[in-house]
Amino acid sequence: DQGGDTVSEGQAYAMLVSVALHDRARFAAAWSWTQRHLQRPDGLLASHLADGSIMDSNPASDADLDAARALAIAAVRFGQPAYKSAAQTLARAILARETITTPHGRVLLAGPWAQSGRVVDPSYFSPAAYATLAGVDRGQAREWAALAAGDRAALASVVRGNRLPPDWARLTSAGTLVPIGAPSQPGQTPRYSFDAVRVPVRYASACSAADRGIAAGLWPTLQQAGSPPPYSLTLTGGALATSSHPVALVSVAAAASAYGRTSDALRLLTQADRLDRRFPTYYGAAWNALGRIMLTTDWLPGACAPGGM
Repeated sequence: DQGGDTVSEGQAYAMLVSVALHDRARFAAAWSWTQRHLQRPDGLLASHLADGSIMDSNPASDADLDAARALAIAAVRFGQPAYKSAAQTLARAILARETITTPHGRVLLAGPWAQSGRVVDPSYFSPAAYATLAGVDRGQAREWAALAAGDRAALASVVRGNRLPPDWARLTSAGTLVPIGAPSQPGQTPRYSFDAVRVPVRYASACSAADRGIAAGLWPTLQQAGSPPPYSLTLTGGALATSSHPVALVSVAAAASAYGRTSDALRLLTQADRLDRRFPTYYGAAWNALGRIMLTTDWLPGACAPGGM
């Protein structure tokens, strides 16, 4: 369904799933291909390749983080020091080129390209990745802790009053977020859609109670979105679409899990699996797998499955 191209995000998902499943061969295949075709001289990953050529050399910080996290886990799980070195290279480049300092700590930007406009995609924030990468290079543990704190404060500023996080936002000098439509069209109506739906999953699977509290705070709004939930909502929970998507179901499952509604979470994950089987897509399959891995298992160090799921 992607048209024969690939993105750095997809390669990072393959690395996370394969290391979670202890699949040494598939992990090696995904990383060696990514390193050979997507890694830039600065260590970050070009975001889009098609027909054997780089179509967009700009990195996306979520892909860089997910790949670095997967490499750090693989270094220990597969006993490969080269993976640790690769994780350190990516991690240092992320801190140096894809974060910005605020009064509340560092905040992750959408990529190096986002520095001037202070553009943020809140679904790129990944507390579990920060915890894992802090252990890869102890000299930078303080920076990763500051990034977790800054992201949490920025996200909290935009979800007050049970509002949903936006797909895209602009970071103010005070460290708060202002929702925007998209980087290229900031004046469009902000929405909770294919990007922002990842926020509950990443925060519900964090080990910090403060982080899980952010995911839990989204449940009162998301539970009213309908069954199955639309894939796109206003920031107050109004429907902007009539159809659902596996990642939307996984998103609501994550919020339910963080809120302590374990049976609801498992029911929603089962619905996501069924929908993915009926209408398979790259993105749906990826988050159907990652949702179960992050929310119901301890297969990825740095994450905590809440509620005893």
